[in-house]
Amino acid sequence: MLRLRPYRKSDAEYIVTWIKDEVTFRKWSADRFDSYPITAEDVNKLYDNYALLYDFIPMTAFDDDKPSGHLFMRFTDSDKKELRFGFVIVDNAKRGMGYGKELLTLSLQYAFELLMAQKVTLGVFENNRPAYCCYRSVGFKDTGERENYHILQEDWKCLELEISR
Repeated sequence: MLRLRPYRKSDAEYIVTWIKDEVTFRKWSADRFDSYPITAEDVNKLYDNYALLYDFIPMTAFDDDKPSGHLFMRFTDSDKKELRFGFVIVDNAKRGMGYGKELLTLSLQYAFELLMAQKVTLGVFENNRPAYCCYRSVGFKDTGERENYHILQEDWKCLELEISR
């Protein structure tokens, strides 16, 4: 059973080990980092910058006192009604075991019940079918919006998903 808590800088040491190759890394972070591989310090530096720019809420899911999943939330409007999830990831050793669905379920509960968000959005690359299916399984709907990214000398489409209270 997973539990959710605020992110700690030490969590980055776990997160960077869950990313085993550059394709997975880019599916997770798009173009937010300049290079691969990254270090825990790189993650924390980016998060420190995000904390200055956004209403930024990084969270960690854990079981047995060890991080097993992570994402961040940030409000995208001044009324704090719309929240965006980003950098959603689960320990690669635990993928396919329901951890992603549980992480999202806990995070949506936190977003809707504690933060009082009315809508949650996220983006997922169309070449990341397992993540897309996981998001759909907890109720996210495809809005039909697409954004193009040029990643690893390829054009990737990012699908916009949302779920409302």
